[in-house]
Amino acid sequence: MAVRTRGGEGSSARPPSPASCAPADRAEAAAAAAAGERAGAAAAAGERAGAAADTVPRRLLTAATRLFAEKGFDRTSVKEIVDAAAVTKGAMYHYFAAKDDLLAEVYARVLRMQMCRLEEIAASGGPVDDRLGRAAADVVVSTIANLDDATIFFRSMHQLSAAKQREVRAERRRYHELFRSLISEGQSEGVFADRVPADLVVDFYFGSVHHLSTWYRAEGALTPAEIGAHYARLLLDALRPATAPA
Repeated sequence: MAVRTRGGEGSSARPPSPASCAPADRAEAAAAAAAGERAGAAAAAGERAGAAADTVPRRLLTAATRLFAEKGFDRTSVKEIVDAAAVTKGAMYHYFAAKDDLLAEVYARVLRMQMCRLEEIAASGGPVDDRLGRAAADVVVSTIANLDDATIFFRSMHQLSAAKQREVRAERRRYHELFRSLISEGQSEGVFADRVPADLVVDFYFGSVHHLSTWYRAEGALTPAEIGAHYARLLLDALRPATAPA
């Protein structure tokens, strides 16, 4: 089945947009500054860069994402990235220590945004099944909104250094563990059945989320919000305790 993005429809499954959770396309400067710090760049220098610091990382990430999609990570050189971004190698190395950091940041900026939203949903109070449903829909909608980035990363992740792979997996594990905690909470309260361990539920659900790139088409019949609502409903229905026959 193909799906079509239609902005503004299917609001019941639209993810929350808390002011503290910047969308991925606005978080790039902060993300790149963090990567620069990991590479040894001083935070104070990034602040002094002002508006330029907000555009250089974005241009680098935009150029890298396009080139990785067109040529592949291994066949894209640093020179091609800086030329496409119209910056110097020195400017790139101010924010990113290596090409690995660019690839990791393509995905990490999305994951940070998703983690922020999940933290707000989990802490928002209310019935656990409502919070889990909102979280389940949110990760689908936000993944579709950033599908190219996620697809490029998962296609090329094996080409990262072992240390960088561990770093990315640790961040993704934090997200999965918080998501799992909602399932465990519901199981302990009797809202969800405990016949399947929460870890397996998480693995199964996110397997289907990561599979979105293989079938999602922007020209299809369903909005991302509608897809998110369907995914969330499937998850919640699978977790409900079985009703005794009359």
